[in-house]
This record gives sequence, structure tokens and C-alpha cells, in this order.
Amino acid sequence: MSRGTSIHFTYPITVAVLLSSGAGSQTEYMRVDMRKDFRNDTGALASVQKDIGKGSLSHTRKRRRASWLLPLSVLGPGLVAASAGNDAGGIYTYSSMGAQFGYSMLWVMVVLTLGMAIVQEMCSRMGAVTGKGLSDLIRENFPLRVTALVMLSFLLANSGVIISEFIGIVAALRIFNVPPWISAPVAGFLLWWLVVKGSYARVEKIFLALTLVFFAYFIAAFLAKPAWGQVAIGSVVPTIQFNSAYLFMLVTAVGTTISPYMQIYIQSAVVERGVNMREYGHERIDVYSAAIFSNLVAGVIIIACAATLFVHSGGKGVVLKDAADAALALAPFLGHFASTVFAIGLLGASFLAAGVLPLSTCYSITETLGLENGVSKSWKEAPVFWGLFTALIIIGVVVAMLPNLPVVQVLLNLYLLNGIVLPVILFSVLWLVNNKRLMGTYTNGPIFNALAYTLTIIVSLLAILSVAVQVCSFFGIQLLG
Repeated sequence: MSRGTSIHFTYPITVAVLLSSGAGSQTEYMRVDMRKDFRNDTGALASVQKDIGKGSLSHTRKRRRASWLLPLSVLGPGLVAASAGNDAGGIYTYSSMGAQFGYSMLWVMVVLTLGMAIVQEMCSRMGAVTGKGLSDLIRENFPLRVTALVMLSFLLANSGVIISEFIGIVAALRIFNVPPWISAPVAGFLLWWLVVKGSYARVEKIFLALTLVFFAYFIAAFLAKPAWGQVAIGSVVPTIQFNSAYLFMLVTAVGTTISPYMQIYIQSAVVERGVNMREYGHERIDVYSAAIFSNLVAGVIIIACAATLFVHSGGKGVVLKDAADAALALAPFLGHFASTVFAIGLLGASFLAAGVLPLSTCYSITETLGLENGVSKSWKEAPVFWGLFTALIIIGVVVAMLPNLPVVQVLLNLYLLNGIVLPVILFSVLWLVNNKRLMGTYTNGPIFNALAYTLTIIVSLLAILSVAVQVCSFFGIQLLG
């Protein structure tokens, strides 16, 4: 496949394209159809508009077909963005929640389901109303310093997630006795080469298929015979422990479930599909149902780990150390094959995200700076784009190669960082979505605003408290037990 050939690289987790139209196929379900496929730089609104300008409208028959295929065209962005949290870091986070705290943190996932639905609905609505991505709106409507702060938050959060994916790759291959000094650089070079050569879309379906093995958690959860009464209580009755370990896990869960890069993805995906407010009802359904589904998967992982690892510890809780520990939750279903199946799923999830997340970061930064971007561009045409992409891959590889790396603890800390910077993103989204100049009559209503601001304030307070605990701990001061 040549550099100019279209492959669907958009924003984090390009599964949306695979689900809605098929990789490499024309996007015929859009409100404005094009004979020409999107190029790799379609994440940027300017590039989308340029392609629309250059392309011609499809003929009448395609437009008629598009009208009844419209629900299929928007079915995916919400699902993909919501499910993106179930990658390497997400799997370890939810496994740790169940292994350490049993069923007592299930209520957190119920609350986060509502929070995820609220945040992603706001972003998808902004995309439908304005026809612009989140990065574009931030650049156009905030002062330079605020824009720099928001994009720095995105860069920090995304860099952490990229590192976590390479750690996930190393952890998965370690189960097959492949040392990090081999697995990390080989994986990094392979991903870099696939992106540069424009071949990633061909293998991306394979990585997606590998992640399906995590549905084994549904069966494992039932075979482990959990205490369903405790599951029900843990899901509806908040149980809060005032200690640093619980706070750490709580903020990490927030950063994993409502990860900043998801908001960039879903808004860009809505823009790319040409969804407007006349057609927005389908997108809203997608967002809400996706939030429920993805967090149902997370809840099942918690239940499976609670019913096995937590119960077998006598209720004391288990701190996971590596992939082999996390795989034990699948033992009731898969027995001796648990580690192998877990490794395959982890490898697929990590590879899928590691190939796309660096690109999402590069698009966001270069869009904000007004620089050339896109995989179809040469190094000479887009030096910052390609340089940043290469640097992010190298950083992920180097960190993953570090000897004696405490895999689970590092992954959790990286997603803790997500939770800490998330308030910056949430306040930005709230300001934009309530801007009548941008949104007209489609700003948040009073009830929606009350829920959104409550979520943002709670997340902000948790982030501040988490930072305070970490700083005080560094100086030997213990704020919480």
C-alpha cells in the first residue's frame, strides 16, 4: 500500500471504522458522501474539509442508500471510544480493583458509566453542531496560555497511555518467555514501520480479533460462583475506605474509564461521519449504550477477579504484580490455558492501541499549532508530526525495556496521571458546550449541566487530594491511612 493510499487512522482506536464501514472501504454512509476515501490525516477537520472540497458528491442512488444506512454509519464511535478504556491499563486497573477490594468498588463503575455517558455525549454533540474536532475548538476559542495548558494535559495523558500499551505488549510476550529487550524494540519498530509504510490497517483487524478473547471473563465470572448478593450490594451501595490505596485505585479507575484521549476520538469520529443534529439521535443512542456495554465488561472483570483472587486471599486482598497474576481470574474457565489466552488478548489490545494512540497525539498537537500533519505527508512536509510520532514510540519502548519494572504498579500510576489531568479537559469541554455562540440552542440543559459540573468538581477534588497525598508521602507525611 502506497503512502497516498487511504487507510483509516483517525483518532484513538480505529475500530470504529472497522465496525461501521470496514477498513480500506469507502465511507458511503456519511451525510456528505465522497467517492474518495479519507486519507490518514482525516482526524483534522481542515483535512476533512479539503478532501470534501476536492471530492465530488456521490450519485443519487448512494445518497438514498445512505439514508437507511445512517444508523450503521454512527454505530461505532461511542462504542469504540467507550471500549478504549478496556486496553492494557484498563484490564489491569479493573483486575486490581477486584483483586484488592473485592466487590466493594463495583458502585464506582456504575457512577463512572453515567459520567462517561455525560462527557462523551457532550463531545459528540459538539462535533455534530460545530462540525469541528475538540482540538480545533480549543485552539479557536481559548487564549494561547489556556490552549497550551489543555494540550499539555493531552500530551501528558496520551504519553502515559502509549507507554502503558508497550508495557502491555512486553507483559503479554513475557508469558511466552520473550525478554523485554527483544519484545519492546521489535514491537516498536514493527508498529513504526507499519504506520510509515501505510500497512497498519491490514493487520489492525487481526489485533482487534485477538482482543475478543477477553469475553472469556463473562464465562469465568459465572463459573467462579461469585456471591451475587454481595455483587448487588457492591453495585448500589457506595463503600468508601479512607486510605491512600483506595484513593489511588479510585482516581486510577476514573482516569482509565474517562480517559482524555477518548473525548478527542469521539468528537472527531462524529465530524468525519458528517453527523448533524437532524441525525444525532442515533449517535446519542450509540454513546449511552456504549457506556453501559464497556463498563459492563469492566464490571465483569472486577467480579471475576473478586470471586477468585480476592476470595482466595481470605478477603485480605491481593496486589497484582504481573500479567500471570491477572490471568488467574480466568482459571475457572480456561484452567492451565488461562495465562496463554490472557496474553493473546492483552497483546492484541496493546498492539491495537499502541499503533493509533501516538498518531492521535501527533494530530492533536500539530492541529493546535497549525502545522502540517498526516501519514500521507513526507518527513520533509510534516517534520514535527513524524518527529513527535517517532519520539513517542521510542519513549514507550525505552520505558517498557527497563529492568525489573513493576508492571502493574507502573500501569496504574500512568492511569492515575490520566485521572489527575482529566479535570482540565472536563472544564474545557463544559465551557465549550455551554458557549451559545458555538452551540446555539444545543447547549446543556440545567439538569445535564448540574450532573456534568458535579462530576467535574468531584473528579477535580479527587485529583487534588491524590496529588496532595502523593506529595506528602514523598516528604514522609501520611495524610490517609
